[in-house]
Amino acid sequence: MRISFDLDDTLFVSEETFKVEPALKFPFDIIYKERLRLGTVALLNDIRQQGIELWVYTTSYRSERYIRGLFRCYGIKLDCIINGARHTREVQAGHVEAMPSKYPSKYRIDLHIDDDHSVAENGKTFGFHVFIVGDQDDQWTDKIKKEIERIRLNHIQ
Repeated sequence: MRISFDLDDTLFVSEETFKVEPALKFPFDIIYKERLRLGTVALLNDIRQQGIELWVYTTSYRSERYIRGLFRCYGIKLDCIINGARHTREVQAGHVEAMPSKYPSKYRIDLHIDDDHSVAENGKTFGFHVFIVGDQDDQWTDKIKKEIERIRLNHIQ
């Protein structure tokens, strides 16, 4: 199974409106200014321990090295990163018509986690599964775990 997460407003959130993971220690807090939504570290490590591939799929143009480095500082190993540059190169290239901002099915991603409802709408049109997370929610990780289990059961049947 393969799961991807969006970054901005999904995993990277404002500490003014969300509960967040503890800040990284110096000097990493200077390099990586983004704050992770509280529960991210435990959730992503739990997903990895289940043998599920962990991907990031973002429209941001942050480099793969930057994203991988930030998550490594939290002890999280990512399997793959699709940033805006890679998406443009691999998904949009060769298409005259605009492709969706994210296209998880191209990468055989079973579940994409995002905050953007337009991504979920594109999922219905283009055939990929999106789970939406929104504002501060202390149960967001439990909801994702239930969705993962639901998809797993559907794959078995």
